[in-house]
Amino acid sequence: MKARTLQKDKVNIITLGCSKNLVDSEVLSGQLAANEINVVHENKKLDHNIVVVNTCGFIDKAKEESINTILDQLELKRRGKLDKVYVTGCLSERYRNDLEKEIPEVDAWFGTLELPLILKQFDADYKTELLGERLLSTPKHYAYVKISEGCNRTCAFCAIPLMRGGHISKPIEELVKEVESLVGKGVKEIMLIAQELTYYGLDIYKKRALPKLLDALAAIKGLEWIRLHYAYPSKFPLEILDAMNRHNNICKYLDMPLQHASNNMLKAMRRNITREEMTELINTIREKVPGICLRTTLIAGFPGETDDDVEELKEFLKLHRFDRVGIFQYSHEENTSAYDMEDNIAAEIKAERAQEIMEVQQEISLEKNMEKVGKIFKVIIDKKEAGRYLGRTEFDSVEVDNEVIIHSKNKLHIGEFVNVKITKAYDYDIEGEVV
Repeated sequence: MKARTLQKDKVNIITLGCSKNLVDSEVLSGQLAANEINVVHENKKLDHNIVVVNTCGFIDKAKEESINTILDQLELKRRGKLDKVYVTGCLSERYRNDLEKEIPEVDAWFGTLELPLILKQFDADYKTELLGERLLSTPKHYAYVKISEGCNRTCAFCAIPLMRGGHISKPIEELVKEVESLVGKGVKEIMLIAQELTYYGLDIYKKRALPKLLDALAAIKGLEWIRLHYAYPSKFPLEILDAMNRHNNICKYLDMPLQHASNNMLKAMRRNITREEMTELINTIREKVPGICLRTTLIAGFPGETDDDVEELKEFLKLHRFDRVGIFQYSHEENTSAYDMEDNIAAEIKAERAQEIMEVQQEISLEKNMEKVGKIFKVIIDKKEAGRYLGRTEFDSVEVDNEVIIHSKNKLHIGEFVNVKITKAYDYDIEGEVV
């Protein structure tokens, strides 16, 4: 230990949960680095002496992973491999009082909006001039950009407002500066994220301002792709689609979580929209932006869900043929309005329903991928694995969507764009050759 104290601190940040957490970790990294503190992300070398665990508290599985990660780090501390373990993020925000009693070995707990307090642990100053600056933990050709914090929606199942607070938009000028900085560092694709994209601007501009933000970002030279994640369907501002049509560098891609398609479930979930209204919106989106990729997320096993509700959801998928679908099994979360309902569907039934729904989507996905065979797509190269390149089209986001398996006689560079002719199709991926 004596030798350890002579060494300069090295901080490892471990990020769990969503891309919004990842951005928070990158901002913390940037602040620590600006204070001349050695910082790394997901360090595999184990040559650090301080750990910050950025936790997720979204659903049961995420909470369990967060707790296990904290305990793993505390075991390293107990064995003398670490000096300090700090915990931040959503789990800490939500359960800090309980966790402090149950896991007293943690050196300090922080909420989701307490970055300056974390920095104080390192005798570091919060540098306001670094607004938007951060150390990327993603490959340098893409980055997530968080345009707002928190959420004003009251969905029955969701605990995010408890952990992230109400909606707060970042000013357009700040976001433009942030993205210009990222592009200057080599970023070619940005994914706009928020708890709810379409609400952007209502708090600071008194109107929905996402189209105006898109116009400003699309004008940044060198920015090849802008991708939209997490758009709420109720009162969806159609002007977003006009912006998409105005600019070639806004991907024809929209991630719009619908959660269900049965009116009974939509009402119980407090989604403020009906199946009929969703159908009209989907048809309008596809009419206004031909060829758009629609991604959605669904929940299986919400309290009171019946077999008929599930069948209705499956029929909805067959009717609308979404390009991408993700599914969660309902998690009964304290202090949400759904918590007052009986969690009356067994875990195995939730799992079976989720599997049934994804089997419907798997077939749709294969059919849609088969339609791509013989066509040429612009593809960004993400990585090289097992002697082959992996990339994405504008219709695919990082990690959650399809990959393109690329064969090339010539060396390709990570982050470059190439044209790929599709030769094979699988359930969730496609394969092709550079042309």
